[in-house]
Amino acid sequence: MFERFTKDARAVVTGAVERCERMGEERVDQAHLLLALLDHEGGRAAGALSSLGLAGRRDAVERDLAEARRRGGLSRSDADALAGLGIDLAEIVTRVERTHGEGALTAGGRGGARRTGRRPFTREAKSVLAASLRTAVAHGDRHIGDEHLLLALTLRPGVPAEVLADHGVTCAAVERALWGGKGEAGTG
Repeated sequence: MFERFTKDARAVVTGAVERCERMGEERVDQAHLLLALLDHEGGRAAGALSSLGLAGRRDAVERDLAEARRRGGLSRSDADALAGLGIDLAEIVTRVERTHGEGALTAGGRGGARRTGRRPFTREAKSVLAASLRTAVAHGDRHIGDEHLLLALTLRPGVPAEVLADHGVTCAAVERALWGGKGEAGTG
């Protein structure tokens, strides 16, 4: 499938791997893909994100993603579901961090030796890549561009989609930015 990726999409995927390595994490996840999209300039996704005002809120996006990592990768909807069961996620995070140190629930952990070599992709990140192919096909595109990766991130459940939506970047908003409302094929 990687051969169908445009130069910009390949740069985003490569950037996600590099982000993962710099962060000292074991596996490339959806958040790494989002951060790599924010890092990449010049592609169609960058243009859409800029037109939606996300470029100026990059620091806020990074803080939101870091806070979710601190919660062990659980989204606010996950935290709300736990709260409905009488479980206070914030209290659990506080207790774990008091005992094991700040960031103890961070996916991939912060302790231990830094891993070198190839970083595998999480199941969720692989799902984003597969969804980007479906999104490209739904829009009649033969190649997968960085815009298809962005659209796939807005469609996949999880923290990146939640963070993007909090900043006004939804699938519909991205499609309007890219195609002016045209081409809104069934991308789900």
